[in-house]
Amino acid sequence: MASSPGVQPSELGFFASVATAGSLSAAARDLGITTAAVSKRLAQMESRIGMPLVTRTTRRMSLTPEGEVYLEHARRILSDIDDLDQLLTRSKGRPSGLLRVNATLGFGRMHVAPVISEYVATYPEVDVQLQLSADPPPLTEDAFDVCIRFGRPPDARIVAKKLAPNRRLLCASPKYLRDHGTPHTPSDLRSHNCIGIRQGSDAYGVWRLTSGKGTKERTESVHVRGNLTTNDGEIAVNWALEGHGILMRAEWDIERFLRSGRLVQVLPQYATPEADIYAVYQQRHQLSSRIRLFVEFLAAKFSEFGK
Repeated sequence: MASSPGVQPSELGFFASVATAGSLSAAARDLGITTAAVSKRLAQMESRIGMPLVTRTTRRMSLTPEGEVYLEHARRILSDIDDLDQLLTRSKGRPSGLLRVNATLGFGRMHVAPVISEYVATYPEVDVQLQLSADPPPLTEDAFDVCIRFGRPPDARIVAKKLAPNRRLLCASPKYLRDHGTPHTPSDLRSHNCIGIRQGSDAYGVWRLTSGKGTKERTESVHVRGNLTTNDGEIAVNWALEGHGILMRAEWDIERFLRSGRLVQVLPQYATPEADIYAVYQQRHQLSSRIRLFVEFLAAKFSEFGK
């Protein structure tokens, strides 16, 4: 009698769920079965394949190198099946399946999560997983279907749809400017307390300000310093509101405070590096209606940015 194959299609989704959950007990809760049942099915998979996929400890689990490879391919295969299903049933206009979204902490909480709420209300057959992270995941990873990023990614093999313009602005509270004066040139910033944000790959402690247009364009790099630094944008904005210093922050995050007068723009005649908002996804997902419609939802919601 022929032996059963090492990899069985029905187990791809099971293993992806276990790996995403991070522990056998959490996976059991997600799948609606017992922890013992999860452990048994996992052991059966490993027995057929002939190698361990998961390293188990009392509190958590981690994937072996073989488990990482299995997970990468399982996610890709499951995504391709979803895309094929969407392609064959596109005439129904009802997207379904799993949509995995990544965004930065503050922006994801404030702007992406509300869009997801409207999206699933419109298309209830789509399951959405939103993960927020301080730094964006590598574009080579296949852990997400759509990533919301600031700035166009350099990889031409990735689809990057611009959702909205987004400027970084210098700002401070009226109290800080009354107490310490208003800078008139970039070099004046060196004598001010500047609130630092350590995020992504941006050069920390260097602010680049551009004046003029065309042949008269000139960019100055200013090394700023201050007594407050964080990797959380919301905290940095609160420090600026409380009068601790000058902050460079994306317009989406401070626009409401500029309108109310709680923050005042500093050096408005100077431009800062572009930080436009993009939805980024793999080229092979272009036919997926659940991804295409979600990106359209984002673009519609973000169309008011920068106006």
